Amino acid sequence: MKYLVFILPSLLLFQCRKPSEPSAVADSIKVEEKKEVVAIISEQSQPDSLRGSVKARATEIFQGSNVSVNYYSPAVRGRIIWGGLVPLDKVWVTGAHNATYIETDQDLIINGTRLAKGKYGFFTIPGRDQWTVIFNTRWRQHLADNYNQKEDVLRITVQPDTAAPHQERLRYWFSKKSETAGDLILHWEKVRLTIPFEVGQP
Repeated sequence: MKYLVFILPSLLLFQCRKPSEPSAVADSIKVEEKKEVVAIISEQSQPDSLRGSVKARATEIFQGSNVSVNYYSPAVRGRIIWGGLVPLDKVWVTGAHNATYIETDQDLIINGTRLAKGKYGFFTIPGRDQWTVIFNTRWRQHLADNYNQKEDVLRITVQPDTAAPHQERLRYWFSKKSETAGDLILHWEKVRLTIPFEVGQP
């Protein structure tokens, strides 16, 4: 009887622990997968040591729907960016590697023009005094290799802030003003671009 009293609690303890092990392993895998999918690009005043461009995403929720930017984030690393690495007055992928693209679950109103919900390649033409911002139907491509102006659905002109604090890695983020309005902001080196928009009715 003494042996039974000792063995039964041990069996109960083993049975209680066993089911928790797989879920703990699964949770750790999910965390690792999330780390690999998206990098968090934040304000940076010092050059980082990572070489190459980091896959990143910026996202915000308006009226229960997502608006996001998917891109690769290159670093300055002491290089001349504007008029150097990024030529002026030429179409730029506004990132690195694959084309930067915007995905929205609702229509957006940009500069008075409606952009239907969906995915769009996001290109720019950097200039000294103004930039051209382009939304293009071909969102999946390498750099701007297959860019075709005939596939543009919207072009706007934006004046850049060329005296912004240094941002080592290209960064996108959303500044939410309300449930129906916000700014898409692009910041790299000392240039910051702000694109106001409103969320259309679903």
